[in-house]
Amino acid sequence: MGQFGTEFCDHFAIARFENNTWSSASIEPLRPLSMHPASHVFHYSSTCFEGFKAYRWGDGKARIYRLPEHVSRMQKSAASLHLPIPDAELLASMVKDLVAAQIEDIPAPPSSLYLRPTLIGTLENIGAAAAPSSEATLFVLASPVGDYFAGGSATLKLLVEDQRARSTEQLGSTKTGGNYAAALGPTLAAKEQYGVDQVLFCPNGDVQETGAANFLVIGDDEIITKPLDTTFLHGMTRDSILKLAADNGYTVSERNFTVDELLELVKTHEAALSGTAACLSPVGSLVYHGKEIKIRDGGPGPNTEKLRKALQDIQYGLAPDTYGWLTEVG
Repeated sequence: MGQFGTEFCDHFAIARFENNTWSSASIEPLRPLSMHPASHVFHYSSTCFEGFKAYRWGDGKARIYRLPEHVSRMQKSAASLHLPIPDAELLASMVKDLVAAQIEDIPAPPSSLYLRPTLIGTLENIGAAAAPSSEATLFVLASPVGDYFAGGSATLKLLVEDQRARSTEQLGSTKTGGNYAAALGPTLAAKEQYGVDQVLFCPNGDVQETGAANFLVIGDDEIITKPLDTTFLHGMTRDSILKLAADNGYTVSERNFTVDELLELVKTHEAALSGTAACLSPVGSLVYHGKEIKIRDGGPGPNTEKLRKALQDIQYGLAPDTYGWLTEVG
């Protein structure tokens, strides 16, 4: 496999919203989309997407991870952007039908099939800056993937940005391309200047998330992360890890905490990024005001590894899915 997200299956799922109605979905050969240059998405960023995975087990069947929750989050993203909201059954069927059609292309765990439902506004109107797109296209891509962080290092290095936010208060919890575009500049600048992997955005000292994943502090008996609000993404992996942590005896503290508190916590606690692509990736150091600060001894921590394994064992079929997180296909 090539770099994460660069290889695609030869079919995709597609449906359209026109005249206040969703069309039937179809599985078609993957091809470029034909769109008018005045399409709303090109000018006013009317787009949102999802990202989640399907795993192929030894029985030849696929399991899609937390499909209903991802469908629900995409509906919320669409609503926040005033795009036509996909019917839940329509979107779920598109995903399941595509996975079924490409099941032979799903690599064995720990690799997987990454699924990318995308919704774009297609109304042909460059005068609609203050109006939503009343037409839309919904499609689902499938991409066989390995690990997201392919740099080979055991832990990640983060720059602590204590002034700027990743997104806005209105759209932080919306999975829209604009949020990633907003984080790109600071992340590239940080990589060039400090050699970090990501930026941990902590506006006004409030620890939030990185450009592509949620952030968690993990101790031997507790896990700490920011409580859900509209300023940052409500990650499914984050939610899963918190549930697993609680069931494994950890105290789960969803609370606000500052950069100053974080710098004290990392003397005794681990830190990790959670996300569909990242899974639960250990953080080994922080860069703050030009100084590199190790998180504990700088290496991967046992608690992060324990919780990562607990999640992956469910995804790979090595542990029972007592949470009902998996949708079987095939």
